[in-house]
Amino acid sequence: MNDCLFFGSNQKPKLIKNETDKITKPIQFKFENENENENENEKQIKQISSGIFSAIFLFKNGKAIEYLKENDPNRNPEKIQIEENIQKVTVGYDNEAILTSEGNVFAKFFDINPNNTNEFINISSLIEDTNDRIIQDIVSGYNSIYLLTSNQNAYGIGDNYYGQLGFDNETLQKTEKPNLMMKNVSKIFSGNSSLAVFFLNSNQELFGCGYNYYRQLGLGESKEETYIKKLTKIQNIPKGKIIDIQSGRYHSIMLIEDENPKRKLYSCGNYYFNGIGKRTNEFTEIKSSLFENDDNILDFSVGDSHTLILTQKGKLIGFGVNSFGQLGTGNKENQLIPIQIELPKLRFNEDISNYHISCGMFKSFLYYSLPPFSNLEEDLIKLFERKEFCDISFKTKNGEIIEAHKLILKYRLNQNQNEIEKLQRNYFKKIN
Repeated sequence: MNDCLFFGSNQKPKLIKNETDKITKPIQFKFENENENENENEKQIKQISSGIFSAIFLFKNGKAIEYLKENDPNRNPEKIQIEENIQKVTVGYDNEAILTSEGNVFAKFFDINPNNTNEFINISSLIEDTNDRIIQDIVSGYNSIYLLTSNQNAYGIGDNYYGQLGFDNETLQKTEKPNLMMKNVSKIFSGNSSLAVFFLNSNQELFGCGYNYYRQLGLGESKEETYIKKLTKIQNIPKGKIIDIQSGRYHSIMLIEDENPKRKLYSCGNYYFNGIGKRTNEFTEIKSSLFENDDNILDFSVGDSHTLILTQKGKLIGFGVNSFGQLGTGNKENQLIPIQIELPKLRFNEDISNYHISCGMFKSFLYYSLPPFSNLEEDLIKLFERKEFCDISFKTKNGEIIEAHKLILKYRLNQNQNEIEKLQRNYFKKIN
């Protein structure tokens, strides 16, 4: 069974039937087309990505389903017909992209296929350098898509009106094929409603371009231009390892890990959305007693104008605009500074590290996603699902088997406790 909470805008697309258009408190999300006879492992969520007009749910088995604005609310979501296993999905304002296990990227949005905006096209095959067509990561912006190749080259495709493809917008307003933006890139950062993009190179140097009216690129007082049309190095980055950067339309949030290791959040951009309460031209630490002291940050996500944070102690914290209920506070009041959100009891609450947040433009998800299993763990799952034990050759030490066994017990916490204890006894007899 999927453990997934939803709150915020419930229209265009309609995600939960028989609910209001604005859901202000976290409620359980259930897929309308769930087959109760399916294998539990086949239905486990791997990732969720959503914009304003669509949402994609990716499962551990490499399949995905899609909710679209045009969907009849009485119909079930549609499966995405891609033959290769899907590894990652990303959704922007008016675009969707899918990364497959073979390194191909299939995308759809108006600029690349105006005649059929519902058809996925292999955009990685449009890269001119044939040696650069294996993609290892994808990121969506508001109306642009960014690709990171196995050669660590970054490409952009889509709209360049705000300079978010790193070219003069008078020369190149948009492109229907990926254009090389930067070499020697280790990570790309943007957001589903962001008109800006960040690139991190192998030396931990950060560059950015795009819309900067609200100072969401963090370039400081020296760069006050609205459009940053060329990749520009961002100075005065906080000390530590950059884990992630996510941007909304008006602000950007950076997650830094220091040597302790302690994770801290830094923000820049418009005061109404950045969690600090005043405009910041450079990345400035967000301070709150809610996630300081002995707590630590596990995950965060940024929507159009709101941010959610998940801590190691299981606290969900949010700030920003809440007009659709996307902060989950039970009302529609905006929050300038971080506030804790009340959560219902979660099925795997004692293992909070496997929860993830995904903010759409005006909606939010909190969902459980187990890390990928090794071959050994997959074998153990098969044994547990059949509720039987047979001879099997493990090319590993008993200690590793026991550790894998602990993972399987977490995986099966929805089982009857007596059944789990019985499985434990039988299993340890087998290996001792």
